[in-house]
Amino acid sequence: MRIDIVTLFPEVALAPLSDSIIQRARAAGLVEVTGHQLRDWSEDKHRRVDDTPCGGGQGMLLKPEPVFAAVEALRRPDTKVILMTPQGRPFKQAVARELAGAEHLLILCGHYEGMDHRIIEALVDEEISIGDYILTNGALAAAVVCDAVIRLLPGALGDERSPVDESFTDPNLLEAPAYTRPIDFRGMKVPDVLVSGNHGKISAWKQEQALARTRANRPDLLS
Repeated sequence: MRIDIVTLFPEVALAPLSDSIIQRARAAGLVEVTGHQLRDWSEDKHRRVDDTPCGGGQGMLLKPEPVFAAVEALRRPDTKVILMTPQGRPFKQAVARELAGAEHLLILCGHYEGMDHRIIEALVDEEISIGDYILTNGALAAAVVCDAVIRLLPGALGDERSPVDESFTDPNLLEAPAYTRPIDFRGMKVPDVLVSGNHGKISAWKQEQALARTRANRPDLLS
């Protein structure tokens, strides 16, 4: 897979992808991630990429010229162009799995008050939001999407069962509580069933606990 991120802050987008599992996946050649400075496609002598909104309004909008130039330079026949925006489709695990099947993701990061809408109409295949809140820019959101997608690539995780047995694998259920050694820590003990060796009872316990945890933390998933 190849991922290109076009943003005013490429270092912000790439920093979270430079350690741990994601960096190992990159080093192993499972994915190539490149951050691009949007200003590199500006034809303005001051490298400006924004202007005031037509019709009035606060803030600044990203202009179409540099974004069109960037997409036209980077897009391939198999490219999926994504815009990070709070107005987009909610990003969930199912969306991450969907994107993990792509050959090339080209991620555009909004900034200021957003982008000229002609960019969305002519270039963008999908608008994605990581939540109902506003960030300073879309670079952080792009890093979140990349992390969630890359870890799903075959070979990215040490145990191929890992992405199968975790929260949101079932979109309506959180993961059950997990424990490790020591069995007794400050009087707090690992539940007996988990050290019983009875895999049937362990599976039933995990299902029951996952349901209880979902009811407590995310009842909306059960509705």
